[in-house]
Amino acid sequence: MADKPDVSEIAQFDMTKLKKTETEEKNTLPTKEGKYNALVATGFIMKPDGN
Repeated sequence: MADKPDVSEIAQFDMTKLKKTETEEKNTLPTKEGKYNALVATGFIMKPDGN
């Protein structure tokens, strides 16, 4: 049988000593323009001349 874990350190843990951080959500989904620019940069597609 497994022994129970020692939770004595958890019981006396001080949450006030934790560093406060602020996080922002990031949009990880690429846009169509971003995909296009990535393909142009890697050479998979050629950029039109625009003339």
